Amino acid sequence: MLSFAAVPAFAQLDTGTGTFASSKINITPNSDFGAPPLPKPEALVPQVNDYLQHYGTALLLDNTNEFLGVVSGPHQGSTNTGQYALEWDQDWNILAGIPGLQTHAIAVGRYGNLAGNLFGDNGFNQSQEIYGAGGNVAVHLVFFYAEETLAHGRVNIAAGRAPMENDFDSNPLNCNFMNNSLCGNPKGVTDNTANASYPDAQWFTRFRVRPVSNIYVQSGIYFTENNTYSATNGYRSGFHLDSSHIDGEAFPIEAGYEPTFGRDKLPGHYKIGAMYENTNHDTWELPTLPPESRKGGTQAWAQFDQMLVRQGPGATDGIIVTGDYVHNDPRYSLRADQFILAGIDRDFWKARPLDTIGVLFAYQTVSGQLGKLQGEEEELGLPITGSFGGVPNAAGIQTHSINLEVNYQIHVFRGVTFAPDFQYFIRPNAEAQLPSAALIGFKSHIELF
Repeated sequence: MLSFAAVPAFAQLDTGTGTFASSKINITPNSDFGAPPLPKPEALVPQVNDYLQHYGTALLLDNTNEFLGVVSGPHQGSTNTGQYALEWDQDWNILAGIPGLQTHAIAVGRYGNLAGNLFGDNGFNQSQEIYGAGGNVAVHLVFFYAEETLAHGRVNIAAGRAPMENDFDSNPLNCNFMNNSLCGNPKGVTDNTANASYPDAQWFTRFRVRPVSNIYVQSGIYFTENNTYSATNGYRSGFHLDSSHIDGEAFPIEAGYEPTFGRDKLPGHYKIGAMYENTNHDTWELPTLPPESRKGGTQAWAQFDQMLVRQGPGATDGIIVTGDYVHNDPRYSLRADQFILAGIDRDFWKARPLDTIGVLFAYQTVSGQLGKLQGEEEELGLPITGSFGGVPNAAGIQTHSINLEVNYQIHVFRGVTFAPDFQYFIRPNAEAQLPSAALIGFKSHIELF
């Protein structure tokens, strides 16, 4: 199983395996023991990793940039945002002769602003996924953790500091899109701040077992921290590493089935999962009632992707359909339910086998209990509650929202992709009084090495 944490946007999913050899080292890589193979970025300067992988080291220095202009909506304008990142993956069997052991770390820097602010979305469903959560800082530590693979890939144990959503309800296909409804994780999973989503992290231990090669079950303990998505208390830089803000534990569990079908070996991934956490949440209470805190909460999800038609030899060379459903506890979550359906078509043009077309549909419903609270606030002339922590950022009652995206990812050169992008927001910020908005722009990705 691929380590989703190691797959950046627009990355190739096919990675080479084999024995690396040099005049100094000749040790079998951990991928021969069932561990995930080291990432092998296409890169403008591939010679860097060609050399480093002799020592079990993989580095990736890349930039993702997202530009969007609002061409139809209450306010026209444009914004640009982006991220540069440095990733380090280490195979310790090659470097030090430790079978099954790998380590992973990523640090990023982010810049820019969000186009959604121009038409009232206010972060409910960000048009540019790369914005925020550690933004506008020179260096933000995303994660560092170790994983050990045992029994020829049947057992995998990981521990360190990483987002829960690296492994749970995760899919490396998500970031073929720009909209934050899907990339990097479905937006609904971030409603429960007990689990962290990239680029924020939490201390954890995770266990995965494979009773047979195409079925896995995984679970773990993730220590929840207050202000996970806040820019205060060291979270802005990601280097807040002590335990002073741990306020509970989250216990996710997920089972997955990864079959291949037919003569063309069409790959599929099907998973279902849930989480229980024991942190305190302020519930949506009417302003005429005293505040109420509820201990503990739940979340559930189901996800799939399936190649329908193979058009090339790679794991993503074909027509793939993917879907995701997230359900949150409506007593304290902004989004009660999220439904996503997307399609990816790659290698459809033999002259340009690495080009990709993407189509995305996302539908999100707002908690009915929040809607009742907003209705009473509106009647009383009070600021209308919305978003996380009751921040007054809604102009009216929130109910549901629909987002559409279409893009064409062009493989420009080795390690360089450029994707013209169109997005359409129906009921921005889930508010009926806000007019629909159309956006046009592009997403670029450059892998230096």
